Amino acid sequence: MITNQSNYPTIGIRPVIDGRYGGIRESLEETTMNMAKSVAAFYTEHLKYPDGNPVQCVIADTCIGGVREAADCATKFAAENVGLSLSVTPCWCYGSETMDMNPAIPKAIWGFNGTERPGAVYLAATLAAHNQKGLPAFGIYGRDVQDLGDSSIPADVREKLLSFAKAGLAVAIMKGKSYLAIGSVSMGIVGSIVNPDFFQEYLGMRNEYVDSSEVIRRIEQNIFDQDEYQKAIEWVRANCKEGPDYNRPGKIKSREAKDADWEYVTKMTIIFRDLMIGNPKLAELGFYEEAQGHNAIVSGFQGQRQWTDFLPDGDFSEAILNSSFDWNGIRAPFMVATENDCLNGVSMLFNYLLTNTAQIFADVRTYWSPEAVTRVTGWQPEGIAANGFIHLINSGSATLDGTGRQSIDGHPAMKPYWEITPQEADDCVAATTFHPSNRDYMRGGGYSSTFLSKGGMAVTMCRVNLIKGIGPVIQIAEGYTVDLPEAVHKTLDERTDKIWPTTWFVPNITGSGAFTDVYSVMSNWGSNHGAISYGHIGADLIALASMLRIPVCMHNVAEEKIFRPSAWSAFGMDKEGSDYRACHTYGPLYK
Repeated sequence: MITNQSNYPTIGIRPVIDGRYGGIRESLEETTMNMAKSVAAFYTEHLKYPDGNPVQCVIADTCIGGVREAADCATKFAAENVGLSLSVTPCWCYGSETMDMNPAIPKAIWGFNGTERPGAVYLAATLAAHNQKGLPAFGIYGRDVQDLGDSSIPADVREKLLSFAKAGLAVAIMKGKSYLAIGSVSMGIVGSIVNPDFFQEYLGMRNEYVDSSEVIRRIEQNIFDQDEYQKAIEWVRANCKEGPDYNRPGKIKSREAKDADWEYVTKMTIIFRDLMIGNPKLAELGFYEEAQGHNAIVSGFQGQRQWTDFLPDGDFSEAILNSSFDWNGIRAPFMVATENDCLNGVSMLFNYLLTNTAQIFADVRTYWSPEAVTRVTGWQPEGIAANGFIHLINSGSATLDGTGRQSIDGHPAMKPYWEITPQEADDCVAATTFHPSNRDYMRGGGYSSTFLSKGGMAVTMCRVNLIKGIGPVIQIAEGYTVDLPEAVHKTLDERTDKIWPTTWFVPNITGSGAFTDVYSVMSNWGSNHGAISYGHIGADLIALASMLRIPVCMHNVAEEKIFRPSAWSAFGMDKEGSDYRACHTYGPLYK
């Protein structure tokens, strides 16, 4: 079986204790270790790796009362692939002697809020040590006092524990992986000018590059699993509905040529995947180097222009790979960026690692004001669409999960693959039509997927941009997908390319800054692309960005939900200004 990733990092739990023997330490040993075990059980129950397996935790062999035990814990963590650490304590301990000194992994401290022992005092003292030593750490402190024997984890603590762990696991999982560029720069889109310093210094990732001719070579020389291809093309013919061809008469391909395009794009899909993660079947066929892949956790395909000027485009391949299902059944989605926009690929990757769900890649195409909608359609927008909406649409590469044909509690959703039912996967495919591509744009043909996302899904759109003199910044916009009356959708959708997938999006408005209104969101968006995830995950994205030292230039997350390392508060009272100053001071995580 071909799998996406393996050898996932673990979460290290550090039970920290007052090191004084003779009564104090002995009285706290069981309570402290039980606190660590409780958190480990909580994480294993509530968090999963991208392959659906429960997240694993590693607990120090003993409570940590001094530097010797701290060093022993660090040795164990290094051997157990720990990617982030959480220190927990119900009492006072020796701060600088017991703290986690590893500069390369995210770290947090939960200081128990109890009056019997001063766990909160340790938290404050040790966070001060972290800040003075330049080792940022997240501080977790419950709002309400608990009794020392209370082993429960309060709701507010649980929320912060999860936010830290999700973001920390994302940092750890992407470290050492690759971004694979298939081809080069697409149509002058700056996001496809891959910047290796960004990947290396901020994400701890490699960059791999494959010329597009490698795809042609593998097709012409049959360097792919022939048995899987037969299975794939049969599935495509049986399940992928071909829609009307809207090309001008002189550009409509023959039936024979269209069938050949189906075969070509199906092979491309298999080859893209094999280039990313390898395929042991290729070794059996004698292609040992090709079997290894490029250890890619995310990739991008240049496609336009040189490729699409004479060969079928990558829309079908990208759409299927980005989805949670194909001819092999339900499986983890791949992250594949259209037009090799590596910055949107990274944005998709961030969202994916925080949610384990497929991601919509889309152009942030058009803001429709209520006045313009009424003028064009005669309909007055209402409900959450009353102040206008944004048309998210791209040339057929969006995940089929984005149709919204999966459900949670009866509402449209996008789910981790292990929660998707076979019927939901079938419904997503059935809700999609594949039209012959617009040959004015894609001269070589191919197939673009067409669907309409269901309204009512809570979603978050984000985007990483590189700014000269600053480095990377990230934008975040939480909001909802919306339904429009059928005639209104048809009228607005057909003003652009009607064979591309559409999502109507309304960001949550705050009334100020970039979120003064819907127009302001569109006006302040920093690129032509965005990555759209199911769920309101803005707070987790902010936590992740702070770990990577990427400042957030635009967001609509409530202030009380923002969670960053303790040191950020020392950089000023304005949260966003302090974020910029802290990120600049600490610099990239891996530099």
